[in-house]
Amino acid sequence: MNLLIELAALGVLAALIFYVSFLFFTTLRSSQLIAEVAQSEQQLFQARVAEITAKSGYERDKNEFSWNGFRKFEVARKEPEGGGICSFYLRPHDNRPLPPFEPGQYLTFQLDVPGQRKPVMRCYSLSDSPKPEYYRVSIKAVPPPRDKPDVPPGLSSNFFHNDIREGTILDVRAPGGHFFLDTNKHTPVVLIGGGIGLTPVMSMVNLIVESGSTRETHFFYGVRNADEHVMKEHLERLAAEHENVHLHVCYSNPTDTDVLGKDYQHAERVSVELFKKVLSSNNYEYYFCGPPPMMNSLFEDLREWGVPEAQINYEAFGPATVKKKKEADDATDTNGAGEAAAGFEIEFTKSGRKVPWNADIGSILDFAEEHEIDIDFGCRAGSCGTCITAIKSGEVDYLSEPGEKPESGSCLACVAVPKGPLVLDA
Repeated sequence: MNLLIELAALGVLAALIFYVSFLFFTTLRSSQLIAEVAQSEQQLFQARVAEITAKSGYERDKNEFSWNGFRKFEVARKEPEGGGICSFYLRPHDNRPLPPFEPGQYLTFQLDVPGQRKPVMRCYSLSDSPKPEYYRVSIKAVPPPRDKPDVPPGLSSNFFHNDIREGTILDVRAPGGHFFLDTNKHTPVVLIGGGIGLTPVMSMVNLIVESGSTRETHFFYGVRNADEHVMKEHLERLAAEHENVHLHVCYSNPTDTDVLGKDYQHAERVSVELFKKVLSSNNYEYYFCGPPPMMNSLFEDLREWGVPEAQINYEAFGPATVKKKKEADDATDTNGAGEAAAGFEIEFTKSGRKVPWNADIGSILDFAEEHEIDIDFGCRAGSCGTCITAIKSGEVDYLSEPGEKPESGSCLACVAVPKGPLVLDA
């Protein structure tokens, strides 16, 4: 009997020891968890403080070192990239610090091109992440259209390639533009460059990796074949060294010497159908730049895939035709401009011309060029303001939302279309 009592007492004691141990280790683990949570929250807080501080520093430097009008820059280095593209490294002639910029923005140049009666204004995207000592633009020498070999090649791009040397001084406006990567976000992103449209998204991916960001990044680059494939080694190195960067090179017309899996990953054009095969879902932010046909296709197909327009960011090279179909349809529905398109004229008072409007040509700038009427332009995307034109009578709509609408009585010709009869000071 005594043995049974002793055994029972030992059992109670063991249970008590186990319970006390359980409480001790549970309390200890809870304390550790609380400490871990507190440490995690502290790290998040510190990261947020660093982010705000960096943003504050960015705004301070931007405001302190930016400039109005034009500033003198020296071409410090001129570097051929292949594929008819050349990079120009620009250093401020006054040796003052450079303001930072948002990845994806551009520079506006005022060029004294021989044979032109006035300076030529053009915009070129910055092709590298912000650096304190230089800006870089990468420019393709635009040849005549394939189907129109008698048409002159690109005026400003060929001027850069043929006439600009290391040591040349250029007049440059501060970085601008509303197409840029939101660096405050850490959500997955898809960057897309078609041809020379590579340049602004190159600036974006360079900033992502150099900032240490781990945001999931898919980089699509579309060209015809290896002859047009530029910055190949650099892109391959980014993908190899950063597991969050996924490179997708698309050759639409590969040659016999181009090797699938080595030179390129996809023997097709960049498209939403390709995204559906490669991406896990449509839940990304999209940034793309390239020729208008690619731009229109991507924009419309992304919307049909269910991507919200707020997550679709773009910049057109050449005529700013993105959204043209959608917004032209909207204009027809709301004010009948489409039906009236062939029934009125645009008068260009400086040129002494009255021409029947043809909506199929595109914007007012496209229409003026078609009829050899001179209107200055830079970005062709409604951002730089170079094409601002006074309206003497009439009203306009916009094919795509300008970066900043001009004051009443003026329009941005590169993205504007007339609502009806229009008289312009051009």
